[in-house]
Amino acid sequence: MIVLGIETSCDETAAAVSMDGSIISSQISTQTIHQKYGGVVPEIASREHEKLLNDMVSDTLKDAKISPQELEGIAVTQGPGLSGTLITGICFAKGLALGLGLPIIGVNHLEAHIFANFLADPALKFPFVCLLVSGGHTQLWHVKDVNDYSMLGESRDDAAGEAFDKGARILGLGYPGGPEIEKLSISGNRNAIKFPRALMKKGNLEFSFSGLKTSLLYYMDSHKNENMNDVAASYQQAIVDVLITKLKWAMKKTDCITCVIAGGVAANRSLRKNVELMLATEKVIFPELSLCTDNAAMIAYLGELYLSRGIKSNIDFPIQPNLKLA
Repeated sequence: MIVLGIETSCDETAAAVSMDGSIISSQISTQTIHQKYGGVVPEIASREHEKLLNDMVSDTLKDAKISPQELEGIAVTQGPGLSGTLITGICFAKGLALGLGLPIIGVNHLEAHIFANFLADPALKFPFVCLLVSGGHTQLWHVKDVNDYSMLGESRDDAAGEAFDKGARILGLGYPGGPEIEKLSISGNRNAIKFPRALMKKGNLEFSFSGLKTSLLYYMDSHKNENMNDVAASYQQAIVDVLITKLKWAMKKTDCITCVIAGGVAANRSLRKNVELMLATEKVIFPELSLCTDNAAMIAYLGELYLSRGIKSNIDFPIQPNLKLA
């Protein structure tokens, strides 16, 4: 089956083609215009998607050597995400589906992040534990099968990616904050400053990063001339320690021997390195870096999986900015 995937949940405009479970073309355009604002401006993001989508889809099909008439389905992000950007992508996808007479399916962006790991390792088997960690979500899931997921824990406040972005702003760094803190921390001492790790009672699978962010703010107020590399490294390590510790607890609770990491923060090299060290006896899967951030490959892949099973959306399906996984 040949399915076109479209992703516009935030500030990445992306399109991809999945054919028989393999991605034959995937293209992404990141909107750098938001950097000067220190974060994504929803209205600007929507307008940028409108400018880019038509050419993006056309170029993706051309790269895949697929004509529009050869497509057998359309998959598009339904949520969660920004309302305006979701509308842009869904309206485009619906118009294409109507014009070509194709079935369409609205895809859960979070679920697609999990299934990006099947692109990294097609031999991945259920069940497994997934650490889903991004700018908007920090969650632990017990993934038992397709559409069979149990949440083990999530953040009570800021997501890990949000903690990186807000921490970077406190340190006077650019946006997005994760890569900036990671870059600064390379030559820093991760043990120089003891930032707090919240909710670390053994077995507690919930997260909280708002206190860590506040701790960084107070620390910088009283340490104006501190080594910034050490601050960044110590702050990053506090986030990584919490994520890995709770991932280990989740695997023990579920008796799973496989874990996958999904979402934008999965691109963090310190997280990758520490997970491999601390879970050396377990099977750990990371998607390649291009599949960590928002992308259409995961949308196309998951869309094809559902459409091939005869599962599709009605043409009038709505956007769901606050869509949950389960």
